[in-house]
Amino acid sequence: MTDSPLISTLGLAQDTLKGKTVIVTGAGGGIGYEAARALLWLGANVVIAEIDPESGGQAAKTLGGEFDPERILFVQTDVGEEASVENLYQQAVSRFGKADAVINNATIAVLGLVTELPIEKWDASYRVNLRGPVLLAKRFIPDMSRRGYGSFLCVSSTGAAYLGGYETFKAAQVHLSTTLDAELEGSGVNVFTIGPGLVPTQTATAAVKQVAPAMGMSEEEFYELNRGAMLSVEEAGAGFAAAVVFADKFKGMEISSIQALKAADISYGSSLAEGQSTIRSAETRWQAAELCKQVWTTLKEQSDGWKTRSIFERQWVIRDFRKTAGMSVEEWLDILHHLAMDLQSGTDFTLPPLERLSGYYDHLAELAKGYEKDPQKLEENLTHVYHWRDEVIELIRLLR
Repeated sequence: MTDSPLISTLGLAQDTLKGKTVIVTGAGGGIGYEAARALLWLGANVVIAEIDPESGGQAAKTLGGEFDPERILFVQTDVGEEASVENLYQQAVSRFGKADAVINNATIAVLGLVTELPIEKWDASYRVNLRGPVLLAKRFIPDMSRRGYGSFLCVSSTGAAYLGGYETFKAAQVHLSTTLDAELEGSGVNVFTIGPGLVPTQTATAAVKQVAPAMGMSEEEFYELNRGAMLSVEEAGAGFAAAVVFADKFKGMEISSIQALKAADISYGSSLAEGQSTIRSAETRWQAAELCKQVWTTLKEQSDGWKTRSIFERQWVIRDFRKTAGMSVEEWLDILHHLAMDLQSGTDFTLPPLERLSGYYDHLAELAKGYEKDPQKLEENLTHVYHWRDEVIELIRLLR
Protein backbone atom coordinates (compact mmCIF):
# COMPACT_ATOMS: atom_id res chain seq x y z
CA MET A 1 0.00 0.00 0.00
CA THR A 2 1.41 3.39 -1.00
CA ASP A 3 1.66 6.10 1.65
CA SER A 4 -0.31 9.28 1.02
CA PRO A 5 1.89 11.93 -0.59
CA LEU A 6 3.11 14.86 1.47
CA ILE A 7 1.22 17.29 -0.79
CA SER A 8 -2.05 15.82 0.54
CA THR A 9 -1.29 17.19 4.03
CA LEU A 10 -0.99 20.84 3.00
CA GLY A 11 -4.63 21.81 2.67
CA LEU A 12 -4.71 21.98 -1.12
CA ALA A 13 -7.74 20.49 -2.88
CA GLN A 14 -6.97 17.24 -4.67
CA ASP A 15 -8.34 18.58 -7.97
CA THR A 16 -6.55 21.96 -7.76
CA LEU A 17 -4.76 21.34 -11.08
CA LYS A 18 -7.41 19.18 -12.73
CA GLY A 19 -7.24 19.52 -16.51
CA LYS A 20 -3.79 21.12 -16.47
CA THR A 21 -0.80 19.46 -18.12
CA VAL A 22 2.67 19.82 -16.66
CA ILE A 23 5.98 18.83 -18.29
CA VAL A 24 8.56 17.70 -15.73
CA THR A 25 12.05 17.16 -17.14
CA GLY A 26 14.32 14.69 -15.39
CA ALA A 27 11.33 13.04 -13.70
CA GLY A 28 12.69 9.51 -13.80
CA GLY A 29 13.77 9.80 -10.18
CA GLY A 30 14.62 12.12 -7.31
CA ILE A 31 12.95 15.51 -7.03
CA GLY A 32 11.43 15.29 -10.52
CA TYR A 33 9.69 12.02 -9.69
CA GLU A 34 8.32 13.41 -6.42
CA ALA A 35 7.16 16.57 -8.22
CA ALA A 36 5.35 14.40 -10.77
CA ARG A 37 3.70 12.39 -7.99
CA ALA A 38 2.55 15.53 -6.17
CA LEU A 39 1.23 17.05 -9.40
CA LEU A 40 -0.74 13.90 -10.17
CA TRP A 41 -2.29 14.02 -6.70
CA LEU A 42 -3.29 17.62 -7.46
CA GLY A 43 -5.15 16.38 -10.52
CA ALA A 44 -2.72 17.40 -13.27
CA ASN A 45 -1.74 15.41 -16.33
CA VAL A 46 2.02 14.83 -16.13
CA VAL A 47 4.54 14.33 -18.92
CA ILE A 48 7.70 12.63 -17.67
CA ALA A 49 10.49 13.97 -19.89
CA GLU A 50 13.45 11.75 -19.03
CA ILE A 51 16.56 10.85 -21.04
CA ASP A 52 16.98 7.43 -19.41
CA PRO A 53 14.36 5.08 -20.89
CA GLU A 54 14.60 2.62 -18.03
CA SER A 55 14.06 5.08 -15.16
CA GLY A 56 11.51 7.09 -17.15
CA GLY A 57 9.49 4.02 -18.04
CA GLN A 58 9.64 2.69 -14.49
CA ALA A 59 8.54 6.06 -13.07
CA ALA A 60 5.51 6.08 -15.38
CA LYS A 61 4.68 2.49 -14.45
CA THR A 62 4.96 3.08 -10.69
CA LEU A 63 2.95 6.30 -10.79
CA GLY A 64 0.40 4.59 -13.04
CA GLY A 65 -0.20 2.09 -10.26
CA GLU A 66 -1.09 4.91 -7.87
CA PHE A 67 -2.92 7.30 -10.20
CA ASP A 68 -4.87 7.11 -13.45
CA PRO A 69 -2.29 5.96 -16.04
CA GLU A 70 -4.20 7.89 -18.71
CA ARG A 71 -2.94 11.09 -17.04
CA ILE A 72 0.72 10.02 -17.34
CA LEU A 73 2.93 10.12 -20.42
CA PHE A 74 6.61 9.18 -20.59
CA VAL A 75 8.59 10.72 -23.43
CA GLN A 76 12.29 9.90 -23.70
CA THR A 77 13.83 13.35 -23.98
CA ASP A 78 17.29 14.84 -24.35
CA VAL A 79 16.60 18.44 -23.34
CA GLY A 80 19.78 19.65 -25.02
CA GLU A 81 18.72 18.32 -28.42
CA GLU A 82 16.30 20.51 -30.39
CA ALA A 83 14.71 17.61 -32.26
CA SER A 84 14.12 15.77 -29.00
CA VAL A 85 12.41 18.80 -27.46
CA GLU A 86 10.26 19.10 -30.57
CA ASN A 87 9.25 15.44 -30.17
CA LEU A 88 8.39 16.11 -26.53
CA TYR A 89 6.17 19.01 -27.56
CA GLN A 90 4.40 17.05 -30.30
CA GLN A 91 3.71 14.02 -28.09
CA ALA A 92 2.49 16.12 -25.15
CA VAL A 93 0.13 18.15 -27.33
CA SER A 94 -1.07 15.05 -29.20
CA ARG A 95 -1.92 13.30 -25.91
CA PHE A 96 -3.23 16.17 -23.78
CA GLY A 97 -3.92 19.00 -26.23
CA LYS A 98 -1.62 21.54 -24.58
CA ALA A 99 1.09 22.09 -21.98
CA ASP A 100 0.21 24.48 -19.15
CA ALA A 101 3.50 24.38 -17.24
CA VAL A 102 7.11 23.29 -17.67
CA ILE A 103 9.41 22.46 -14.74
CA ASN A 104 13.07 22.50 -15.82
CA ASN A 105 14.22 19.88 -13.33
CA ALA A 106 16.63 17.93 -15.59
CA THR A 107 20.24 18.48 -14.60
CA ILE A 108 23.74 17.09 -14.44
CA ALA A 109 26.13 18.02 -11.65
CA VAL A 110 29.62 18.84 -12.89
CA LEU A 111 32.14 19.07 -10.06
CA GLY A 112 35.70 20.31 -9.72
CA LEU A 113 37.91 23.39 -9.61
CA VAL A 114 37.16 25.90 -12.36
CA THR A 115 40.80 25.85 -13.46
CA GLU A 116 40.98 22.06 -13.62
CA LEU A 117 37.57 21.09 -15.01
CA PRO A 118 37.88 19.90 -18.64
CA ILE A 119 36.09 22.13 -21.11
CA GLU A 120 34.15 19.10 -22.35
CA LYS A 121 32.45 18.90 -18.94
CA TRP A 122 31.59 22.61 -19.10
CA ASP A 123 30.03 21.95 -22.52
CA ALA A 124 28.04 18.99 -21.19
CA SER A 125 26.77 21.03 -18.26
CA TYR A 126 25.78 23.94 -20.52
CA ARG A 127 23.90 21.55 -22.78
CA VAL A 128 21.59 20.29 -20.03
CA ASN A 129 21.59 23.12 -17.49
CA LEU A 130 21.10 26.09 -19.82
CA ARG A 131 20.66 25.10 -23.46
CA GLY A 132 17.86 22.73 -22.40
CA PRO A 133 15.74 25.37 -20.64
CA VAL A 134 16.26 27.76 -23.56
CA LEU A 135 15.04 25.14 -26.07
CA LEU A 136 12.05 24.33 -23.87
CA ALA A 137 11.22 28.03 -23.53
CA LYS A 138 11.41 28.55 -27.29
CA ARG A 139 9.09 25.60 -27.99
CA PHE A 140 6.51 25.77 -25.19
CA ILE A 141 6.17 29.43 -24.19
CA PRO A 142 4.78 30.77 -27.50
CA ASP A 143 1.72 28.49 -27.13
CA MET A 144 1.24 29.59 -23.52
CA SER A 145 1.47 33.23 -24.55
CA ARG A 146 -1.12 32.77 -27.29
CA ARG A 147 -3.51 31.17 -24.82
CA GLY A 148 -2.77 33.84 -22.19
CA TYR A 149 -1.96 31.23 -19.56
CA GLY A 150 1.01 29.16 -18.47
CA SER A 151 3.97 28.72 -16.14
CA PHE A 152 7.65 28.16 -16.87
CA LEU A 153 9.79 27.21 -13.89
CA CYS A 154 13.57 27.32 -13.96
CA VAL A 155 15.54 25.58 -11.20
CA SER A 156 18.37 27.56 -9.64
CA SER A 157 21.42 26.91 -7.49
CA THR A 158 24.21 29.37 -6.74
CA GLY A 159 27.19 30.04 -4.56
CA ALA A 160 29.29 26.95 -3.76
CA ALA A 161 32.97 26.44 -4.45
CA TYR A 162 33.95 23.40 -6.53
CA LEU A 163 30.52 23.44 -8.20
CA GLY A 164 31.21 26.17 -10.76
CA GLY A 165 30.75 23.85 -13.72
CA TYR A 166 27.24 23.15 -12.48
CA GLU A 167 26.10 26.30 -10.71
CA THR A 168 27.31 28.77 -13.35
CA PHE A 169 24.59 27.52 -15.67
CA LYS A 170 22.03 27.07 -12.89
CA ALA A 171 22.60 30.70 -11.95
CA ALA A 172 22.17 31.59 -15.60
CA GLN A 173 18.67 30.11 -15.37
CA VAL A 174 17.86 32.90 -12.90
CA HIS A 175 18.80 35.49 -15.50
CA LEU A 176 16.93 33.59 -18.20
CA SER A 177 13.86 33.62 -15.95
CA THR A 178 14.20 37.35 -15.23
CA THR A 179 14.51 38.13 -18.94
CA LEU A 180 11.51 35.99 -19.87
CA ASP A 181 9.45 37.58 -17.10
CA ALA A 182 10.18 41.03 -18.53
CA GLU A 183 9.49 39.97 -22.11
CA LEU A 184 6.22 38.27 -21.15
CA GLU A 185 4.82 41.11 -19.05
CA GLY A 186 1.04 41.14 -19.41
CA SER A 187 0.94 37.88 -21.38
CA GLY A 188 -0.52 35.74 -18.59
CA VAL A 189 2.58 33.52 -18.55
CA ASN A 190 4.33 33.23 -15.19
CA VAL A 191 8.08 32.68 -15.22
CA PHE A 192 10.18 32.26 -12.09
CA THR A 193 12.96 30.17 -10.57
CA ILE A 194 12.78 27.73 -7.68
CA GLY A 195 15.66 26.30 -5.68
CA PRO A 196 15.09 22.97 -3.94
CA GLY A 197 17.59 23.56 -1.13
CA LEU A 198 20.07 20.87 -0.12
CA VAL A 199 18.30 17.60 -0.91
CA PRO A 200 19.87 14.13 -0.46
CA THR A 201 19.30 12.96 -4.01
CA GLN A 202 21.73 10.51 -5.60
CA THR A 203 23.31 13.39 -7.54
CA ALA A 204 23.64 15.64 -4.47
CA THR A 205 25.04 12.85 -2.28
CA ALA A 206 27.73 12.08 -4.85
CA ALA A 207 28.55 15.79 -5.06
CA VAL A 208 28.90 16.16 -1.29
CA LYS A 209 31.33 13.24 -1.20
CA GLN A 210 33.64 15.22 -3.47
CA VAL A 211 32.93 18.76 -2.31
CA ALA A 212 33.14 18.26 1.47
CA PRO A 213 36.78 17.03 1.53
CA ALA A 214 37.75 19.80 -0.90
CA MET A 215 36.34 22.27 1.63
CA GLY A 216 38.35 20.68 4.45
CA MET A 217 35.44 19.01 6.24
CA SER A 218 33.78 15.64 6.60
CA GLU A 219 30.48 14.80 4.94
CA GLU A 220 28.82 14.91 8.37
CA GLU A 221 30.22 18.39 9.04
CA PHE A 222 29.04 19.58 5.62
CA TYR A 223 25.48 18.38 6.25
CA GLU A 224 25.45 19.89 9.73
CA LEU A 225 26.64 23.23 8.38
CA ASN A 226 23.81 23.22 5.83
CA ARG A 227 21.16 21.63 8.05
CA GLY A 228 18.89 24.68 7.90
CA ALA A 229 18.65 24.44 4.10
CA MET A 230 17.97 20.69 3.92
CA LEU A 231 14.71 19.17 2.71
CA SER A 232 13.75 15.60 1.94
CA VAL A 233 13.36 14.58 -1.70
CA GLU A 234 9.60 14.43 -1.27
CA GLU A 235 9.47 17.87 0.36
CA ALA A 236 11.47 19.41 -2.48
CA GLY A 237 9.26 17.76 -5.11
CA ALA A 238 6.06 18.77 -3.34
CA GLY A 239 7.43 22.32 -3.25
CA PHE A 240 7.88 22.25 -7.02
CA ALA A 241 4.25 21.12 -7.43
CA ALA A 242 2.96 23.73 -5.00
CA ALA A 243 4.89 26.38 -6.93
CA VAL A 244 2.83 25.54 -10.02
CA VAL A 245 -0.36 26.08 -8.01
CA PHE A 246 0.85 29.47 -6.77
CA ALA A 247 2.58 30.55 -9.99
CA ASP A 248 0.70 33.88 -10.05
CA LYS A 249 2.10 34.67 -6.60
CA PHE A 250 5.70 33.78 -7.51
CA LYS A 251 5.84 35.45 -10.94
CA GLY A 252 9.25 37.00 -11.59
CA MET A 253 10.74 35.80 -8.32
CA GLU A 254 13.52 33.47 -7.20
CA ILE A 255 12.00 31.23 -4.54
CA SER A 256 12.76 28.01 -2.66
CA SER A 257 10.78 24.81 -2.22
CA ILE A 258 10.13 25.72 1.40
CA GLN A 259 8.56 29.04 0.31
CA ALA A 260 6.20 27.17 -1.99
CA LEU A 261 5.30 24.71 0.78
CA LYS A 262 4.60 27.63 3.11
CA ALA A 263 2.35 29.19 0.47
CA ALA A 264 0.28 26.02 0.66
CA ASP A 265 0.49 25.81 4.46
CA ILE A 266 1.92 28.81 6.30
CA SER A 267 2.84 26.71 9.34
CA TYR A 268 4.91 24.26 7.29
CA GLY A 269 8.47 23.98 8.64
CA SER A 270 7.92 26.67 11.26
CA SER A 271 10.76 27.23 13.72
CA LEU A 272 11.41 29.62 16.58
CA ALA A 273 12.53 32.19 14.03
CA GLU A 274 9.43 31.77 11.91
CA GLY A 275 5.90 30.97 13.00
CA GLN A 276 3.66 31.94 15.87
CA SER A 277 5.16 34.42 18.34
CA THR A 278 3.99 36.52 21.23
CA ILE A 279 5.39 39.58 23.00
CA ARG A 280 4.73 39.67 26.72
CA SER A 281 5.62 43.31 27.32
CA ALA A 282 2.72 45.65 26.50
CA GLU A 283 5.16 48.50 25.97
CA THR A 284 7.24 46.52 23.47
CA ARG A 285 4.09 45.44 21.65
CA TRP A 286 2.93 49.06 21.39
CA GLN A 287 6.36 50.16 20.10
CA ALA A 288 6.36 47.37 17.52
CA ALA A 289 2.83 48.24 16.37
CA GLU A 290 3.73 51.91 15.88
CA LEU A 291 6.93 51.02 14.04
CA CYS A 292 5.06 48.52 11.86
CA LYS A 293 2.66 51.31 10.85
CA GLN A 294 5.61 53.52 9.96
CA VAL A 295 7.21 50.79 7.82
CA TRP A 296 3.83 50.37 6.08
CA THR A 297 3.54 54.12 5.47
CA THR A 298 7.06 54.31 4.03
CA LEU A 299 6.43 51.42 1.66
CA LYS A 300 3.03 52.78 0.62
CA GLU A 301 4.51 56.19 -0.22
CA GLN A 302 7.25 54.54 -2.27
CA SER A 303 4.83 52.34 -4.21
CA ASP A 304 2.56 55.32 -4.87
CA GLY A 305 5.59 57.12 -6.27
CA TRP A 306 6.26 54.27 -8.69
CA LYS A 307 2.91 54.96 -10.36
CA THR A 308 4.16 58.36 -11.55
CA ARG A 309 7.07 56.85 -13.49
CA SER A 310 7.09 55.85 -17.14
CA ILE A 311 5.51 52.49 -17.88
CA PHE A 312 8.84 50.78 -18.61
CA GLU A 313 10.55 52.16 -15.52
CA ARG A 314 7.50 51.32 -13.39
CA GLN A 315 7.45 47.72 -14.62
CA TRP A 316 11.16 47.34 -13.89
CA VAL A 317 10.85 48.75 -10.35
CA ILE A 318 7.88 46.49 -9.55
CA ARG A 319 9.68 43.38 -10.82
CA ASP A 320 12.87 44.33 -9.00
CA PHE A 321 11.00 44.79 -5.72
CA ARG A 322 9.13 41.51 -6.07
CA LYS A 323 12.30 39.59 -6.83
CA THR A 324 14.37 41.16 -4.03
CA ALA A 325 11.72 41.44 -1.30
CA GLY A 326 10.27 38.00 -2.00
CA MET A 327 6.70 39.05 -2.83
CA SER A 328 4.77 41.90 -4.41
CA VAL A 329 4.46 45.28 -2.73
CA GLU A 330 0.71 44.71 -2.35
CA GLU A 331 1.37 41.49 -0.43
CA TRP A 332 3.90 43.25 1.80
CA LEU A 333 1.46 46.07 2.56
CA ASP A 334 -1.21 43.54 3.46
CA ILE A 335 1.17 41.60 5.73
CA LEU A 336 2.33 44.75 7.53
CA HIS A 337 -1.27 45.93 7.97
CA HIS A 338 -2.37 42.66 9.58
CA LEU A 339 0.78 42.47 11.70
CA ALA A 340 0.08 45.93 13.12
CA MET A 341 -3.51 44.89 13.89
CA ASP A 342 -2.34 41.71 15.68
CA LEU A 343 0.17 43.70 17.70
CA GLN A 344 -2.49 46.21 18.73
CA SER A 345 -5.06 43.55 19.64
CA GLY A 346 -2.64 41.54 21.78
CA THR A 347 -3.02 38.31 19.82
CA ASP A 348 -0.25 35.98 18.74
CA PHE A 349 1.17 36.73 15.31
CA THR A 350 3.14 35.11 12.53
CA LEU A 351 6.60 36.51 11.94
CA PRO A 352 6.91 37.59 8.29
CA PRO A 353 10.28 37.36 6.46
CA LEU A 354 11.19 40.97 7.31
CA GLU A 355 14.84 40.29 6.50
CA ARG A 356 13.80 40.22 2.84
CA LEU A 357 12.35 43.72 3.18
CA SER A 358 15.44 45.13 4.92
CA GLY A 359 17.53 43.38 2.26
CA TYR A 360 15.56 45.22 -0.41
CA TYR A 361 16.62 48.55 1.08
CA ASP A 362 20.27 47.42 1.10
CA HIS A 363 19.77 46.49 -2.56
CA LEU A 364 18.27 49.93 -3.21
CA ALA A 365 21.32 51.56 -1.64
CA GLU A 366 23.67 49.59 -3.88
CA LEU A 367 21.65 50.66 -6.94
CA ALA A 368 21.92 54.30 -5.85
CA LYS A 369 25.70 53.99 -5.52
CA GLY A 370 25.88 52.72 -9.08
CA TYR A 371 23.64 55.37 -10.66
CA GLU A 372 23.95 58.65 -8.71
CA LYS A 373 27.08 60.58 -9.70
CA ASP A 374 26.50 63.69 -7.55
CA PRO A 375 28.14 62.93 -4.15
CA GLN A 376 25.79 65.24 -2.24
CA LYS A 377 22.65 63.77 -3.78
CA LEU A 378 24.01 60.27 -3.24
CA GLU A 379 24.58 60.99 0.45
CA GLU A 380 21.05 62.36 0.80
CA ASN A 381 19.56 59.33 -0.96
CA LEU A 382 21.54 56.87 1.14
CA THR A 383 20.50 58.63 4.34
CA HIS A 384 16.85 58.07 3.46
CA VAL A 385 17.32 54.47 2.30
CA TYR A 386 19.34 53.42 5.34
CA HIS A 387 16.77 55.05 7.60
CA TRP A 388 14.03 52.93 5.97
CA ARG A 389 16.19 49.82 6.34
CA ASP A 390 16.98 50.54 9.99
CA GLU A 391 13.27 50.89 10.78
CA VAL A 392 12.71 47.37 9.50
CA ILE A 393 15.73 46.05 11.42
CA GLU A 394 14.45 47.64 14.62
CA LEU A 395 11.01 46.08 14.02
CA ILE A 396 12.67 42.68 13.67
CA ARG A 397 14.50 43.25 16.98
CA LEU A 398 11.29 44.18 18.80
CA LEU A 399 9.38 41.20 17.43
CA ARG A 400 12.07 38.75 18.49
